[in-house]
Amino acid sequence: MKVAGFSFVKNAVLYQYPLIEAIKSILPICDEFVIAVGKSDDGTLELIQGMNEPKIRIIETVWDEKPKEGPHVLAVETNKAMAHISPEMDWAFYIQADEVVHEKYWETIKEAMLKYKDNDKVDGLLFNYLHFYGSYDYVATSSNWYDHEIRVIKNNPAIYSHGDAQGFRKNEDEKLRVKPIEAYIHHYGWTREPEALKKKQVNFYSMYEDEFGKPKDFEKMAEKFDYEHFVNSIAPFKGSHPEVIAELIKKKNWKFEYDISMSNKSLKDKTKEFLKKYLGINTYYTNYIISKD
Repeated sequence: MKVAGFSFVKNAVLYQYPLIEAIKSILPICDEFVIAVGKSDDGTLELIQGMNEPKIRIIETVWDEKPKEGPHVLAVETNKAMAHISPEMDWAFYIQADEVVHEKYWETIKEAMLKYKDNDKVDGLLFNYLHFYGSYDYVATSSNWYDHEIRVIKNNPAIYSHGDAQGFRKNEDEKLRVKPIEAYIHHYGWTREPEALKKKQVNFYSMYEDEFGKPKDFEKMAEKFDYEHFVNSIAPFKGSHPEVIAELIKKKNWKFEYDISMSNKSLKDKTKEFLKKYLGINTYYTNYIISKD
């Protein structure tokens, strides 16, 4: 069984993405790692090259960030990386630049890959998610945050990145058939230094001009991202972080202080949880189909 890792990135240094940690978190179970690196102004390309990792293959790209109809630029860049995965690979492991996999899940992931490698009714593997918010000590619990997503797919030319690169489709907008596994993706996109997060948010929303408003509107945001202003429902994180991100956590240089008693789930969230837990009715958005085979 052969496994390729793949990702895309641009200006990882400027926006403080834990890119190296993300790559290292899945590299041990990959035979190769393909990353599409957009033309950057901050040394992102050199950062990856400095890893001196023979498994990594860099594809240099230029992003078309002007909002337009059709595939979003993030999906386009993801597909560029996918296109360079070696044909002999059985699986493709997708990791975004702010996602990290705990080493304790490596065996679970590999076992699932072996189990479903030759099952034509399974297109991918579905992961659980932990969205860290404000600091590395809290996770978001609102239904506004997706709790599952596909991160391992068959190396199938019919599969492509969908939407703004959160999930995948195959053929003509067909949802993938997946198997859930007991493994988590640690999403650290909302734990970066507030100034860097503000810059990242302004840049991110500028790619959605038609839907969310003009980029200039987002330039009016405060110089620092206000974590406390945007928080809705969070809970203390009681688990362990992946080893690869331990040093980054030690270097954290801002404080996020929040009265956890003020964090309450909305009636909508409570209703959704009740329906799913006690009645088996899933009202959450799903970007996939759970395979029964």
